[in-house]
Amino acid sequence: MKEQGNFLNSGAGTRVELGDRGYDIVIDSGNLGQFGRALKNVWQGKRLFVVTNEVVGDLYAETVVSSASSAGFETSLITIPDGESSKNLGTVNHIYTELLKAGADRGSALAALGGGVTGDIGGFAAATYMRGIPYIQIPTTLLAQVDSSVGGKTGVNHEMGKNLIGAFCQPQLVFIDIATLSTVLKEDFQSGLYEVIKYGLIRDESFFEFLVSNMDRIKNLERDVLRTIIQRCCEIKAEVVAADEKESGLRRILNFGHTLGHALEAAASYGVIPHGQAVGYGMIAAAYLSRFNGLIEDVTLDRVVKGILSAGKLPSVQSIPAETVVRACSQDKKKEGNKILFVLLDRIGHTVTRPMDTDESLLGEAWASCLKAVKGHTY
Repeated sequence: MKEQGNFLNSGAGTRVELGDRGYDIVIDSGNLGQFGRALKNVWQGKRLFVVTNEVVGDLYAETVVSSASSAGFETSLITIPDGESSKNLGTVNHIYTELLKAGADRGSALAALGGGVTGDIGGFAAATYMRGIPYIQIPTTLLAQVDSSVGGKTGVNHEMGKNLIGAFCQPQLVFIDIATLSTVLKEDFQSGLYEVIKYGLIRDESFFEFLVSNMDRIKNLERDVLRTIIQRCCEIKAEVVAADEKESGLRRILNFGHTLGHALEAAASYGVIPHGQAVGYGMIAAAYLSRFNGLIEDVTLDRVVKGILSAGKLPSVQSIPAETVVRACSQDKKKEGNKILFVLLDRIGHTVTRPMDTDESLLGEAWASCLKAVKGHTY
């Protein structure tokens, strides 16, 4: 574990160690034009298809396509709609159609350029097209850079639940340009901050304290601090994924806050509440569940809740019935029998997993306490 004072001296980039399926995570600032050269070091194919959405495409597609073409790749662009509402099989089918029309074969590769939605959709399309083709992640949002682009989880939503249709498929490369964060909306950047805080809570208390102490610098997009937090989050996720690629044990800790967070997204209809903000609510509720289960003391609960809320104001969800959110937990894909596996804290930097019934009164109690804490917080 790094000491707080050493964070800003961290080098950029890390590696996910999965034997012959391992891959590098490249982290730099202003390096998007070097993408083609980096890809050439890890993939020897010729035909590359860049999948992006309309918004990100207008900003960065030309740079990525030009860089790849200059490195000798025959590069084509596939554009999909922006937003969580597009994360469905219809969008994946559109990508399949464009690949088929262009004659893409198993020797082709796909690069997902954008945020978490684009990465998940593009990765799933690559994982399933002709039973799998190589793909590359080029994440352009904070949430995607610190979390969704790393680890090989790909997939789309179903009307009955989030990410219920998907596959584990590791990328060939994760290529991060911190400079893309300058064009991210404030709400989207804040969404990523909750995932950043999650890493400190589940794995590294000193990192959590570093985040709380440097939140203003992070929100001001200071490059050295951004590089530091992205680096540390990627290191933690790489370590967890290498130890448990398909979520049979340790990797479950990454779901801290996600069970109730995903339930909130479903209860509100996907796309209404951003994923990160929903996870923010979910982490606060999970902290209260941890307290109600006797795992942490009030002083730790207070530190956790204040740390999460330091990321910014959460959108109001008072109009969504609590019973609807709790009921939506029953669709969680991590359910075992009639039990939901909740990731809880027994201290900052360490978690435990507890099976719970979805109709258990503690869930409703934790959710009510979460809403009260958010409503009463002074920003």
